[in-house]
This record gives sequence, C-alpha cells and structure tokens, in this order.
Amino acid sequence: MPLSITRAAVLGALFALAACAQPATESQAEGALPVEQLSIDTASGPVTLHVEIADDDAERARGLMFRESLADDAGMLFHFQEPEMASFWMRNTVLSLDIIFIAPDGRILNIADHTTPFSEAPIPADGLTRGVLEIRAGRAEALGIRPGALVHHRIFGTE
Repeated sequence: MPLSITRAAVLGALFALAACAQPATESQAEGALPVEQLSIDTASGPVTLHVEIADDDAERARGLMFRESLADDAGMLFHFQEPEMASFWMRNTVLSLDIIFIAPDGRILNIADHTTPFSEAPIPADGLTRGVLEIRAGRAEALGIRPGALVHHRIFGTE
C-alpha cells in the first residue's frame, strides 16, 4: 500500500511540475509584471512607451519568451541593479524584437534590430548596461530611436 501512495505522490508531483513548465498564455503574460512609462528623446521629439519592468533574476530570465504579440507602444525593460556587460538571446522567443542596450546614465549604447526568433546566438551590449529595453522588431527605426538617445526613466535617474 505505501508503494502505491508513493507512486501517486510522485506522479502528482510530476504533473504539477509539467503544468508549471507550460508557457504562459497571452492573457496570463499580460499585466504579470508592473507596467511603467518611459520616454526616449528622438530627433522628432520624445517617444513614450509602456513597459513591463523585469527587475529580478526570474523575471529577467523569462523576459518576453512565449509571447505571441506586443503592442506598438509596449515593451519590457530589464533592470540590472548593478551595471553589467549584458548579453541576450532569443531562446523560446516567438517574436522578432529590437533589443536596446542602455548605459547607467540612460544613454542608448547600441540596438540589435530585428533579432531572430528562437536563436541562441548571443546579442551583446557595447558597454556596461543598467537596463535593456525590448520592443517589437522595427519599432526602434520607425520611432527614430538611435544610439546616443537619452532614455527617461527612474532606474537611470533621468525621470
């Protein structure tokens, strides 16, 4: 009898783990992280985006994986409490993204545009970053976001 209870417990645990490993649906993903506003100076004026804030290891590791859509004015801002040489990849990321690497002072270092979905190739920053902004592919160019532009947000002290 104890053996069958143990088997049931093990099977139950395995099913629970499998359920946890399933990708989030679009409705589960939306609003899961706090959303804040940021703006970026461009040649044609400031651009405002509404971004989810990923500020711990688990949130940064998940990022925008499994998302199937992203609004024109939406994105995710990865916040590194200590500046680091960030490098990203597109594992389990369905959408092509523009990845914008931001220095501790809020200036854009470099932009990796139109990244390749599902790629595990590293996408590095050109210097120390405090934040990385991911938006839908092509949006950086369409909005006039360029390296050197200033990002206004609390994590850079540039509100």
